[in-house]
Amino acid sequence: MNRPARAVILFIAQGAYAGKFPVAPGTAGTLVGVLIQYVIRNTSPLLYIAMTFLFCIIGMWAAGRAEIILGRKDSPSIVIDEIAGFLVAMFMVPAGWGYLAAGFVLFRLFDITKPWPLYSLQALNGGLGIMIDDIGAGIYTNITLQLISFVISR
Repeated sequence: MNRPARAVILFIAQGAYAGKFPVAPGTAGTLVGVLIQYVIRNTSPLLYIAMTFLFCIIGMWAAGRAEIILGRKDSPSIVIDEIAGFLVAMFMVPAGWGYLAAGFVLFRLFDITKPWPLYSLQALNGGLGIMIDDIGAGIYTNITLQLISFVISR
């Protein structure tokens, strides 16, 4: 693989190099997800879904290639999964700093603890294995935030 292709793959997989942060690269990647979510949060739900889907598909491709380049299965520097997972987490969640902060904390909690069946999903090979547990953590976070929103609005 040529040098420019490797650079593009790592730029995507490492979340604009947030994954190279020396401490808690997954948290740094999630912060990139927060910034992206902030930019796209006011788009239509269809556009939000399309962009999130694009992050997931491109993320699977880039994460799988980056794993080969880095020579390590699910390297901590690969954070595109946290970015895509956070976008999933915040889909159709009410706007507000409280929901954003709760989404961040819940997503990191679900991503780190990997409740059933998320832990076993990461055993899948390649980019899918890297991405799917974080997408699942995003789904768990979204469900939790939707329930919180429902209870608060009553």
